[in-house]
Amino acid sequence: MTITLISTVLNEGDNIHHMLAGLLKQSRQADEIVIVDGGSSDNTVAIIESYADRLPLKVIVREGCNISQGRNLAIASAQGDILAITDAGTRLDEHWLENITQPLLDDEKVNVVAGFFKADPTNTFEIAMGATVLPLADEIDPKTFLPSSRSIALRKSSAQAIGGYPEWLDYCEDLIFDLRLQKTQPPFVFEPDAIVYFRPRSSIKAYFKQYYLYARGDGKADLWRKRHLIRYITYLVVAPIILLLGVLVHPLFYGLFLLGGAVYLYQPYRRLPVLMQENPRQSVFAWVYAIILIPVIRVVGDVAKMIGYPVGLRWRAENNPPNWHIIEEN
Repeated sequence: MTITLISTVLNEGDNIHHMLAGLLKQSRQADEIVIVDGGSSDNTVAIIESYADRLPLKVIVREGCNISQGRNLAIASAQGDILAITDAGTRLDEHWLENITQPLLDDEKVNVVAGFFKADPTNTFEIAMGATVLPLADEIDPKTFLPSSRSIALRKSSAQAIGGYPEWLDYCEDLIFDLRLQKTQPPFVFEPDAIVYFRPRSSIKAYFKQYYLYARGDGKADLWRKRHLIRYITYLVVAPIILLLGVLVHPLFYGLFLLGGAVYLYQPYRRLPVLMQENPRQSVFAWVYAIILIPVIRVVGDVAKMIGYPVGLRWRAENNPPNWHIIEEN
């Protein structure tokens, strides 16, 4: 069986070298690499093409295409029986391609392999960000895990069977892709050693925008209604009630904030020592800074989601997108 690696890029000139250099070092080389550029205005395409003498590259430029359109174009152009998908801006473990495709090569009944991803921070802020937003491997339930398209492999026939990625959706498209695969193309295999490293957002502003767009995508796709509802109830109903009880009844009620915060922040604080150990020589100041940052990052992310989700719902009501639950025969 042949393997095609696919990716989409847009103005990745500052970091595309990381992915391309990682591809050169893979213990199992791809038979073909298809990269779709969405119309970069920087030197992204020139950098990619500079690797053409060392990698089996096919570069397609399609100006204005979104990430779903780009991935679908890459899927249609791929000659391989197996597709390995990752994103620009990542750093690939040298055994990533081998590990993520081996279950498909070993067992013809396996259709999808979910890889893993880790933070690749460069400073304390990014360590705190990674601890807040990224799970550790021991938190993953292989039966329910939905892989990011920065680390996934599948049979080309499976991707074609569900019609590829939803081109009407600009964010959360990989979740819809996963859910449709999960429904019609089981089984999934979780491969924790197929690791992709990527850099977390480096500022609160960039993080806010990222999670606003994620939540807007949830709204457009009508995803996670209960999860978003719980967030609104927590911030807009439960928190004000506790505040009033503390003011009008007894200050001890404020302890409920501490109890709720301890539960809410448990996982980020559990992950923090792991990331700190992976990024040694952190000062006491760095530890204190990260500990303070984590609740700030949590709250900012929640606010971004609460703003983005209704924007997506409004878009959905106005545009009546396709019902992604329905999968037509292809």
